Amino acid sequence: MKVHKFALLAAGVAAAVAAGPVSAHITLLTKAAKVGSSYMAVFRVPHGCDGAATTALRVQIPAGVYGVKPQPKAGWKLEIATGKYPTPFANKGTQMTEGVTQISWTGGNLPDAYYDEFVLSSSLADSLMPGTTLYFPVVQECEGGKTDRWIEIPAPGKVADDYKTPAPGLALQ
Repeated sequence: MKVHKFALLAAGVAAAVAAGPVSAHITLLTKAAKVGSSYMAVFRVPHGCDGAATTALRVQIPAGVYGVKPQPKAGWKLEIATGKYPTPFANKGTQMTEGVTQISWTGGNLPDAYYDEFVLSSSLADSLMPGTTLYFPVVQECEGGKTDRWIEIPAPGKVADDYKTPAPGLALQ
């Protein structure tokens, strides 16, 4: 009987180690994509702000991401901001200078005890550089005026884990 309990404990520890670290940040479900391909960005929201429910999520669209179409969420207002790109980019020989720059889901209520995903489809320009990372800065607003800004972009030689509030990153292949 003692061996059986030990085996169960060992299996539980092994499963926890295999699962890897639990992320407390807003992350992308798919963390890598090919340059010049379509990309479905799924932003995973694992918690609110210091225990407060999430009421808005605002995602900045990085240069090189175009044709952005967000997925509506029941109970949330969807806003699409368009304008000139801060940095124009080329795609299939065409200079792209304007398009979607931000997607906002507002007016909802995602309690801290729950998890949800916010989705948008897009395309990745063929002029992006494989081996680099695109970052999607996200501002998470919560009840009581609380805000978490997932906007830190790693400096050269650093990685997202070096920061307290890293922006979700997409590795380009």
